[in-house]
Amino acid sequence: MPAASASQLPEGVPTIRVIAMPTDTNPAGDVFGGWIISQMDLAAGTTAAFRANGRAATVAINGVVFLEPVVVGDEVSIYTHITREGRTSMTIHVQTWRRARHTHLTSKVTEGDFTFVALDENRRPRPLPPATPGNSPNSAPTV
Repeated sequence: MPAASASQLPEGVPTIRVIAMPTDTNPAGDVFGGWIISQMDLAAGTTAAFRANGRAATVAINGVVFLEPVVVGDEVSIYTHITREGRTSMTIHVQTWRRARHTHLTSKVTEGDFTFVALDENRRPRPLPPATPGNSPNSAPTV
């Protein structure tokens, strides 16, 4: 697998890092694309809830492209970046990168755009709150 070059590095905030396990594979033994999309949705959901200061739901997934496979034992890192905000919704670009278990070589394996809508206590769309340093787009949560 090719190493990431200086011109090709992850975009956005590192949101999730996980190891691909044997239970994540399809019948051919490759990591199942559905598992990767679910991890991407979890990462985008984390970013959406952070920005919305509350509940947010996935309403669309667009342009997901699989560039190369992920294999058991790979470290999978998912990066998110808010690319658009509307009154109640936001689009989050998600990139998935892999690192072979015993190397420092990384490569992008998947990317796509996830659209979320902020929800109120009745699960109805609500306006996004004003951006602040605590919930501003593309800022990493503080620990």
